[in-house]
Amino acid sequence: MTKSALSETAAVGWAAKGRDWRSVYAARLAITDLLVLIWVVLGVQILWFGLDTEDLAFRGNPSELSLSYSIVSILLIGCWMAMLGIYGSRGYRVLGTGPDEYKLIAGASMRLFGLLAIVAFLFHVDVARGYILLAFPLGMIVLVFSRWIWRQWLVVQRLRGKFSSRVLLVGSQVSAARINRELARQPGAGYLVVGACVPDGFPDSNLDGSNIPILGDMDSLLDALQAAEADTVVVTSSSEFSAIRMRELSWSLEPGKHHLVVAPSLTDIGGPRIHTRPVAGLPLIHVETPRYEGRTLFAKRAFDVIGSGLLLLALWPLFGGVALAIRLGGPGSLLFRQVRVGINGTLFSMLKFRSMITGAEGQLDELVLLERSEGNSVMFKMRDDPRVTRVGRFLRRYSLDELPQLINVFAGQMSLVGPRPPLSGEVDHYETHVHRRFLVKPGITGLWQVSGRSNLSWEDSVRLDLYYVENWSMMGDLVILWRTLKAIVGPGHGAY
Repeated sequence: MTKSALSETAAVGWAAKGRDWRSVYAARLAITDLLVLIWVVLGVQILWFGLDTEDLAFRGNPSELSLSYSIVSILLIGCWMAMLGIYGSRGYRVLGTGPDEYKLIAGASMRLFGLLAIVAFLFHVDVARGYILLAFPLGMIVLVFSRWIWRQWLVVQRLRGKFSSRVLLVGSQVSAARINRELARQPGAGYLVVGACVPDGFPDSNLDGSNIPILGDMDSLLDALQAAEADTVVVTSSSEFSAIRMRELSWSLEPGKHHLVVAPSLTDIGGPRIHTRPVAGLPLIHVETPRYEGRTLFAKRAFDVIGSGLLLLALWPLFGGVALAIRLGGPGSLLFRQVRVGINGTLFSMLKFRSMITGAEGQLDELVLLERSEGNSVMFKMRDDPRVTRVGRFLRRYSLDELPQLINVFAGQMSLVGPRPPLSGEVDHYETHVHRRFLVKPGITGLWQVSGRSNLSWEDSVRLDLYYVENWSMMGDLVILWRTLKAIVGPGHGAY
């Protein structure tokens, strides 16, 4: 891409000339927050008191001072909006981030609730408890839901190149190309790379393996920033920058318009494991080592036992229906047993509803030789696998063939969420670092299953499994289960 082509597309992702997309988006959130609070608070008031006007009484007040609940509702809405603003729920650092944004909303709401409780106690305000106990949780839930709706809209816009930070990468060719690949994997994160400055950079050339234009070397950084209309500078490697030069770079950026981001050489590490701590003027990054012991193992196992037990009880009619369909579909056993590798490299027998003809594994050697676009160099996958029965195609489309693995989970061989359970033959192809996936139990579902399944390359499959192992959390498991449910009822990409 040349500079002339760059200038033609410079407006993409820019909300309006002279106005940052963050301000536009934050203003829309503020309007939505206000409408949500008006609807919830006034709605609760009408639900609790009816259309008749009620007064808020002050106990022990000789002048019998009272205040209309309509005024109280207006004051509550105003204070709630102020708290959401004070605690940065619409700040540019959390816009569209999801969990962090929701935590700020919940934190601001709880603090307002606590503050009002203290005021009511100190000034002997006889407030209707039902009014408060309904308004606060309902308001918090609807606020989070409205932000979730906005986030889905924002992700769609970012996939189109809009409402994103326009990023200029600065660093070595290798590090800039690496960061560009990582950001390109998740365009919904909101970082749109529009150019790069590298040592000995030649204009009108592209970054290795991409169509990102190189706009010059380090000395032409500010000119490149203006030419690309970028608002964010991402330093991809620090070897080209001394401490003094980095400080001068931060001073040269326009406050409020330009943002400076330093990307460390850490990848695939979740936020909860990363903590920054300034020491003697140095912004040190602390990375916690993942642990799989004590209460974390107990919590995960308890969740697996309770979850799989409840699902087995609730889904037994579905088990019966699937078994009947398989039996009517042709001869053969109901269940398919296959030896897989589990935690710490132990072998176990994984259960599935049979979706293939009898003796299907004996035909694998012939099918491997056929040309296909699915699967990868290690895992065999085939979209129109001739061994799959008609009933089996339906079972695989909706992942119903995986249901018997709930028995494996209840027995302690698998987990509801975890890395994909590999075959012994696949493990023979593993590099040394890939064996870290055996630190946790394999799962019925996981990041691999909700991120493309059979359409992924082997490298991406490994990366996702290792990311899960390194950054496991209970909240992360709940998110993956939710994404699994959406994937099952959705188009079914990669499900074959």
